Amino acid sequence: MERPEQPERFERLTTWIRAILPEPLSELTPASADASFRRYFRARTTSASFIVMDAPPSHEDCAPFIHVARLFRAAGANTPEILAENLAEGFLLLSDFGDTTYLAALTEATADALYRDANSALIKIQTSSRPGELPPYDAELLSREMRLFPDWYVDRHLNLRLDAEQRNVLDQTFQRILDNNLAQAQVYVHRDWHSRNLMLTTPDNPGVLDFQDAVYGPITYDLASIYKDAYIRWDEERVIDWLVRYWEAARKAGLPVNSDFGAFYRDFEWMGVQRHIKVLGIFARLCHRDGKTGYLKDMPLVMDYLRRACARYNGLGDFLRLLDALEGKQLEAGYTF
Repeated sequence: MERPEQPERFERLTTWIRAILPEPLSELTPASADASFRRYFRARTTSASFIVMDAPPSHEDCAPFIHVARLFRAAGANTPEILAENLAEGFLLLSDFGDTTYLAALTEATADALYRDANSALIKIQTSSRPGELPPYDAELLSREMRLFPDWYVDRHLNLRLDAEQRNVLDQTFQRILDNNLAQAQVYVHRDWHSRNLMLTTPDNPGVLDFQDAVYGPITYDLASIYKDAYIRWDEERVIDWLVRYWEAARKAGLPVNSDFGAFYRDFEWMGVQRHIKVLGIFARLCHRDGKTGYLKDMPLVMDYLRRACARYNGLGDFLRLLDALEGKQLEAGYTF
């Protein structure tokens, strides 16, 4: 049995698992980690396998995970079943979706069916939405996320300092983005609905993971997450086709999407701008604060999404020129990703 870091905590986790499993534990191995302090292990018995979440209470709170898992599951989404919990220690025993993420399963041949399933699951979640159940994705949270860009991407990652004029451009751009985002219809938002958090499952595809930060906010946010995915890219024509199929199904389900697809697509693009600004800041923070340098390789795709959207819409041109200036200074310094 492989023993990861934090041996005392691992021993407590192992003792708890042995006590609550229906059969003797035969193997306990690392399953995955994410961008937080949570770790996941796969526990096997002779006849079954389970996922064990290790979420240290000093850093993580299991309560939102449990709440959202049951909320989305009640809506018809395939979230893990919570089989046992130890909130004092931060341990959860979950059903196992296996190892195949959407990212691993997506090909030219499989993409249409997999994204159709993802759209269907998302619509189930969104149609169950009601205010007051999840934290609001309000101006404060949306703005705080975007502030990760100057604090971590510009200041820490590029080691550059914005002058007063550049900071003014940033402030005005962020306000325009917020105005769009907050004007959109509000639904449940998974907040990280992409190819690494959706699992290929049978028969109820997809298995949905990493939902503990769900909020009540703009209806296009999860679409921007999956169709402007930081880990896989598709031709724009194909993305538009998947979005049209979502939009048609959402209208049929009674969701408050804009009746004009062009306006709906514009909202999707502006929501993507907010997310890309945030993600660049998060990836920089994961690298420089947490030592998770693997996210650096994903930055160029995120930046390309951001630049393409900024080039299309009035109100984002000054920010695109700011990105150009930052890139120019970056090249002068001989700095690359």
